[in-house]
Amino acid sequence: MLTVRQVYDFINEHAPFETQVAYDNSGLLVGHPDQEVTGVHFALDVTDKVIDEALENGANLIVTHHPMMFSPIKRLVETDYQARLLCRLIRGGISLISAHTNLDQAAGGINDVLAARIGLTDITGEGFVRVGTLPAPMSASDLAQHISQVLGDTVRVMGNPLAMVERVGMCSGSGADEWPAAAALGAQAFLTGEAKHHIALEASAAGIVLLEAGHHATEEPGIFALADALQNSALVVQCNVRVSTSRAGAYQ
Repeated sequence: MLTVRQVYDFINEHAPFETQVAYDNSGLLVGHPDQEVTGVHFALDVTDKVIDEALENGANLIVTHHPMMFSPIKRLVETDYQARLLCRLIRGGISLISAHTNLDQAAGGINDVLAARIGLTDITGEGFVRVGTLPAPMSASDLAQHISQVLGDTVRVMGNPLAMVERVGMCSGSGADEWPAAAALGAQAFLTGEAKHHIALEASAAGIVLLEAGHHATEEPGIFALADALQNSALVVQCNVRVSTSRAGAYQ
């Protein structure tokens, strides 16, 4: 029998929950640690579509990257979007574990998977930032096209599209303000999910090209890599529990 606690412990070994930053809310958020797991469904966020998918797949545990309840909730009234989702989880007997900033910065976590996905080598970094080397130098415009093909989403160049790039830094999701740390490690371009205009201007003035690839596109590969790791673990294989990943898009 596989329990919620065992899945929690598996994730904790890969990305210790104690490393999450102070504002975060990662961990077991809904359910009982001793509940038997019939299936595990991975997604970036909890949405109605993701809950539907979990139920269709016979999963009673959802694992997401983004947590719910960042701020305290004082009432569960289903006219509120988040409260409705929480009530659906509870009524459906579905537990929820979220691995957010602990997985972002973990070895083999969100940002390491992103770096490997776009083909970087000699990867270094600290905290949430990773910097690696491309197989061959290319223009920022060509790099954006390459990343777009790899991640399946539009990549916007915020800076000089003709700038030649060999070292690429990154911080997935809303990590644009981490570009100075990547520049200090030799990056000429910085990949992130979303970037505010003033941050892009600051980076460009410093000679760093920002590449905005979408929050969802930069983080989904990492949470699905965690799903693959669980799927291939002896823990799941021995218990014959199905692990599935969401087919829902970013806003479904």
